[in-house]
Order: sequence, then structure tokens, then C-alpha cells
Amino acid sequence: MNKRFLWYPAIIGVFGALIWLILQKGQSLPMTTHAVVQPAPTAVGTVADSWWRYLDNLKHPLGLLLLQIILIMLAARAFGILANKLRQPAVVGEIIAGVLLGPSLLGWVAPSFSGFLFPAESLKSLQFLSQIGLAFFMFIVGMELDLSKIRNKAHDAVMISHASIIIPFFLGVWLAYFLFTRFAPANVSFLSFALFMGIAMSITAFPVLARIVQERKLTHTPLGIMAITCAAADDVTAWCILAVVVAIVNAGGIISALATILLAIVFVTVMLVLVRPWMNRVIQLQMAKGNQKAAVSLVFFILLISAWIAEVIGIHALFGAFLAGVIMPHDTPIRQLLTDRLEDVSVLLLLPIFFVFTGLRTHIGLLNQGDLWIVAGMIMLVAVAGKLGGSTITARLMGQSWRQSVSIGALMNTRGLMELVVLNIGFDLGILSPEIFAMLVLMALATTFMTGPLLDLVALSEKRRGLLTT
Repeated sequence: MNKRFLWYPAIIGVFGALIWLILQKGQSLPMTTHAVVQPAPTAVGTVADSWWRYLDNLKHPLGLLLLQIILIMLAARAFGILANKLRQPAVVGEIIAGVLLGPSLLGWVAPSFSGFLFPAESLKSLQFLSQIGLAFFMFIVGMELDLSKIRNKAHDAVMISHASIIIPFFLGVWLAYFLFTRFAPANVSFLSFALFMGIAMSITAFPVLARIVQERKLTHTPLGIMAITCAAADDVTAWCILAVVVAIVNAGGIISALATILLAIVFVTVMLVLVRPWMNRVIQLQMAKGNQKAAVSLVFFILLISAWIAEVIGIHALFGAFLAGVIMPHDTPIRQLLTDRLEDVSVLLLLPIFFVFTGLRTHIGLLNQGDLWIVAGMIMLVAVAGKLGGSTITARLMGQSWRQSVSIGALMNTRGLMELVVLNIGFDLGILSPEIFAMLVLMALATTFMTGPLLDLVALSEKRRGLLTT
């Protein structure tokens, strides 16, 4: 037998015996004379009392938050799989899961359980987590944008993109003129309400569009390249417009708004002209030395600083996170490394929290009158006519075939997650009332859901046309 194995019982035995001797010796020490506050005596707990104690632990903020995250992930995953089986992006199912966990279904069917699971005091924790997830996601979206592709196809893509923004933006402002007196919250100016209605009508979900193109194997086709380029230009333009709109709303006055916009322009210029080349050099140097962690730390530092500066300026932290992703170098391996590390945490864990937080704000039950559903239908009609119609007609004017034009219009009509981000910003700023918020969430769901069927319809009509001509 190896002698080294004898050390184990020797060490345990010797020190165990010493502990026992000290404890025995300590029994003879006099009792302390210091006054100690004794806790109130408690009754002897029964088995039932023990179970209730465990249930009470669920009400602890951390225990409740973990339970919320578990249920949110399960619901988001289940509905995401169901959406994929229906040939829809997983984000559609996740948004539906968020709405169903809110007052629109769970709060209506089981109000007591909903109140226990999502008490009002717990929503702040969910909001902070969702904002962190959104910041990471917007950073990834920024990294996925390739500004060189936009420049290479500048004429057609930018023309289609800007037409797909200005036309629905105009229609949104026009619609706001008729909705303002009834649906705008108190003390909200028409300018703020109209600008947010315009931006809500004109946004495109670039990440969802890119995934639809990828899933349908259109990435390297002329249609896919044009659609992604248009969406990229749309994304940059729309977020710049959103930053200006938020600056105007937060500033309150024209002079303050101009100052905020000027600071935002300086901020963007510094990030693109100074920070971007400097960060590129430092990251390449650190990666060449094998200091991967140092390079990643620098990227996270830039991300946090950019988001903080954007928030301080008054154009929202998410724009800063998006800009930090845009200035990331595209020709270094750290880009893929960051995407792999952040995307899973953001998309699978934190973004479903955002969907549920949005669902908790969405009260479809507020639309309890026929005229409210008529207004919701008007919003849907304006959104689709402006985005799908504007993109289709402009693409046709740029020389695309009708099939290509309608396909581009259907893809640009995809709103998804980006629309929810805009709506939550408007809700947080007090510009959108709960009724309008619910209508716009339904519009975001419907326009995202219709993208796949529209593309299938275009493909089917083209196939039939080919059979007839042969």
C-alpha cells in the first residue's frame, strides 16, 4: 500500500481530534456577560409551514427574477420553434410569446398568477436586463453592416432605401394629424407624436431581413444582395433619424434640440474619423501579439463608453451601441469572435426578456371598441402601403423587374425587433399611449409575419408564368 495514502487519515484524525479537544475545553469557559439582542421565539414549523417557506423564497427578488427568466426562455424557445415550422423567423414566435405572457392573455386568463409572476416592482429588473441585451444586439447589428457595400451600390440601394423611409414617414405624420387629439398622451406636443409615428412607419428590421434572405438561400443572388444593401442603408438612415427625433423630444425646445443634434454630429464624426482607425490599429496590434483578451476588453470598453455618451447627449444609449458596432474593423478575426460570444447570450437569453417586457406593456384588451380596431386597420394599411408600396415602386423605377421589386418591397416591409425597439423608446419617453402602442405592436407582428407568404406568392407566380411561357 502506498504510504502517501496514510497521510489522509493521519491529517484528518489529528486535526479532527484537536477540534474536538478545543470544543470540549471551551465548554468550561464562563458565559458571556455582553447584552445580546435575542430574536423573537418562533413556533415549531410543521411540514406545511416548510413548504410555505419555500414558496415565500420565490418572492425574493433574485429567486423571482430567475423564475421569470426560466419561463421566458421556455416560452420563447417553444414559440420560436413553432414559428420556424410555419416558415416564419423565430423572432415572430418570440414576440408572440412575449405578448401572450403579458396582460393580453396570461393577465386576462390568470390575473393572480400573472400578478405573482410579474409583479410591478419586478419590472425594473426585467427592463434593465432587456436594455443590456438590446445594447449587445444593436452592437452586433452595427458589426453586420458593411458600409463599403452601401457605397459600392450607393445609387440604387440608397434611392430605394430613402424612398422606403420618406414615403411611410410622410404617411405616418399625415396619420398622426388625425390621431393626435384622441390618442396622444397628455402634455405631448404634436411634433413629438408625429415624428414618432413617422419613424414607427418607416423602420425596417435589418437583422430579421438578413436572416430571411439567408434561410431562403438568396444571400448571393442579385435580389438578396440588393435587399440586404437597401436594408443596411435603411438601418443607418433610420437610426440617424431616430437619434434626431429623440434629441428633439428630449430637448424640449428648438435651441436645445439644435445643440443636441450638433453634439450628436460631433460624436458620430469623432467615432468614424478618429476612434475607428485608432481602434483598428490597436486591435490588430493586440491580436498580433496574441493578447485576445486585451482586444476584447478594448471593444467592450468602447461599446460601453459609446452607449454612455449617446445617453448623456440625449440620443439614447442604443444608438451609441449601434455606432460602436459600425466602427468595428471588418477584416479582423475579432469580429467573428465577438459575434459568436455575444449573439448567443443576447439572442437566446436577453432578447426574449425584451419581448416579454414589451408584451407586459401591450394591452390588446384596451382595443375593446370597434372603432379602435378600425384605427388599428388604418395604421396597418398606412404601414404596408408606405413601406411595401414605396419600396416596390422605387425599385421598379430603378430598373428592377416587377418580381424583384415586389420581393424587395416585401423584405423592406419586415419590421420585427427593430420596430419594437423604436416603440419602447417612444413609450418610455411618454409619447405613445398604451392604445397606440398596442396597435403598433400588432402592426410590427403582422408586417413581419406577411413577409414569408408574400415571397412565396411572388415565387409561385413566377413559376406559373414560366410554365405558361414554355
